[in-house]
Amino acid sequence: MSLRNKPVEQLTEKEAAEELGRLAAEIAEHDHRYHVEDRPVISDAEYDALRLRNAAIEARYPWLVRADSPSRGVGAPPSSTFAPVQHSRPMLSLDNVFSDEDVADFVASVRRFLALPSDAELVFTAEPKIDGLSMSLRYENRRLVTAATRGDGTTGENVTANIRTLDEVPERLPSDAPDLIEVRGEVYMRRDDFLALNQRMAESGQAFANPRNSAAGSLRQKNPEVTRARPLKFFAYAWGETSAPIAETQFDAVRRLAGWGFVVNDLMVRCRSLDDMLGHYRAIEAMRATLPYDIDGVVYKVDRLDLQERLGFRSRSPRWATAHKFPAEKATTVLEKIEIQVGRTGALTPVARLKPVTVGGVVVTNATLHNEDYIRGIGNTGQPIREGRDIREGDTVIVQRAGDVIPQVLDIVPEKRPADAEPYRFPHVCPVCGSHAVREEGEAVRRCTGGLVCPAQAMERIRHFVSRNAMDIEGLGEKQIEFFFTHPDPALSIRAPADIFTLRRRQAASLTKLENIEGFGDVSVRKLFAAIDDRRRVALSRFLFALGIRHIGETNAKRLARHFLSFAKLRDIAERAKAPAGKGDPGNDEWREIVGVSGIGEVVAEALVDFFAEDHNRAALDALLAEVTPVDEEAAGEISSPVAGKTVVFTGALERMSRDEAKAMAERLGARVAGSVSRKTDLVVAGPGAGSKLKQATDLGIEVIDEDAWFERVGQSPSSIAGH
Repeated sequence: MSLRNKPVEQLTEKEAAEELGRLAAEIAEHDHRYHVEDRPVISDAEYDALRLRNAAIEARYPWLVRADSPSRGVGAPPSSTFAPVQHSRPMLSLDNVFSDEDVADFVASVRRFLALPSDAELVFTAEPKIDGLSMSLRYENRRLVTAATRGDGTTGENVTANIRTLDEVPERLPSDAPDLIEVRGEVYMRRDDFLALNQRMAESGQAFANPRNSAAGSLRQKNPEVTRARPLKFFAYAWGETSAPIAETQFDAVRRLAGWGFVVNDLMVRCRSLDDMLGHYRAIEAMRATLPYDIDGVVYKVDRLDLQERLGFRSRSPRWATAHKFPAEKATTVLEKIEIQVGRTGALTPVARLKPVTVGGVVVTNATLHNEDYIRGIGNTGQPIREGRDIREGDTVIVQRAGDVIPQVLDIVPEKRPADAEPYRFPHVCPVCGSHAVREEGEAVRRCTGGLVCPAQAMERIRHFVSRNAMDIEGLGEKQIEFFFTHPDPALSIRAPADIFTLRRRQAASLTKLENIEGFGDVSVRKLFAAIDDRRRVALSRFLFALGIRHIGETNAKRLARHFLSFAKLRDIAERAKAPAGKGDPGNDEWREIVGVSGIGEVVAEALVDFFAEDHNRAALDALLAEVTPVDEEAAGEISSPVAGKTVVFTGALERMSRDEAKAMAERLGARVAGSVSRKTDLVVAGPGAGSKLKQATDLGIEVIDEDAWFERVGQSPSSIAGH
């Protein structure tokens, strides 16, 4: 049985670490395709399955949680069309649950974190999850000063001028509002308004796929008057930074927002039991089709704000809230053709080309087929799926759409299969370059071995290089990259990252002028060259991510940048690093330094070392570094506390807070919490019953303190943490 198919409870610790590395890389790849490239290749359901497996392994082996774990990421980068806005408090996404059992687990996890007995009252709010665009409205001295989208959760887009055109967004707040408050909510469009708008736009050859896309597109107009003409609405349901408390509970806080003139959802209720929560979910689901706006689930939140404060946040979501998603929507259509797409890592991904069909109000023409096993009727565990039925061209298929990602083919309708339909033969050669396509043991994906000689991979790597999260070069979109990559004239060719930065010089020395080519003009060419020149100095973490090294996504790139501080040092260490030759060999000092970076395990280290070991990669890097300067990272950390940057271990029984709460507190204060004691440990907090870890810390001469001393060290009162 391959590792990816092995049940979580059967994984050894070493296997779990390896599987978490694989999942982090795979999920990061899909996040990139969805948020950056706008070209997802898997369904919402399969994406959720990857995240659920990752969460299950992390729950079983919490000390193996990686710095680049999918549980620590959120959102997408802000567009460069609007000025960036730094959120004073992050706008995080919500974890999703999909069943009654999941909701029960969520409630139990809240009780467990807070150490609440089963008979203690715990009240939640429940409200519809609006399918719109998240928005933060900042009021200073009770006047609207900034409106920003969520963006990547930390930085959003400044859409203040456009948001002022919405009637449901007050320009001023009454005198009882705080001097400073960020009101957060959802911009959306009613279904009837969306259909009327689309009908008008269709006359000019334009249309939106659904109300959410329509709302997002209408709000992101450069001309606010275009936004004013669009029927946008706003629901308020939360807040960010505030200069004074506005209530003691979530429910009362939202009511207060309503008192200030905001529209709030009248279907929000308080729930005093799990049965109340599930009952309201089913009531909302039953009225879903009759509501005037799109929703995709119900959001549960702990009602008491002091408990929300204690529960705090994971890296990408609050512990005190979750979204109970509705089941996906389905339709039936004909699979006309199966095509193979080749990604930047060489992965061959099958895509179903469908006879157009409407699913959940969206016209669907493509759907994912996941991999060759899925087409053959074999699931992730190696067991038959769809009762072993394969998928063929010409089949009538059942298509499921969940969320905004590409839909998936769930099953076929056997009785409608054409008599001449042939089993699909998955290619063993790359359809783009003809190189052999191999499938490694334990892998579900077949990959092209062409590497840099494969045009599909090379083009995808350049697309990745210029994408928003990477170098973020405005004016080099998908069509432009394809134009430059396929153009035969050397003066216009871009085949490697360095070619982007030599384009202006090659143009100056050539008779072929970009300005004279259809689709370009004087202004657009000037803007393109200016955008390229603007990226000749770039943050080290962005530069590392842009290189497209396998397993090094945004988070790992930031971790490496913060540790090595300069590209020269990182490259020197990586080129001299030698991985362990076998059991008992720890590798050389350079190797141990890389794997010692917080969150960087052996899988990532090996990918980094392999990248710098390739002659053609070093040559491409040298050419790029002649044009681009990665800016050194600053050594100083952002968090200032007595334990910031220190490695802390908690051992023994904790009496004033749960272990999860202790860990969360330490991480908020900038510490790294480890599960074991080593020479790199700075501090051990020992409670009653501490055993081997305490002894090991004593033997190593590591500072040991008790729980009271911990609170004194970090300057917080135990009673303020313990709650009521």
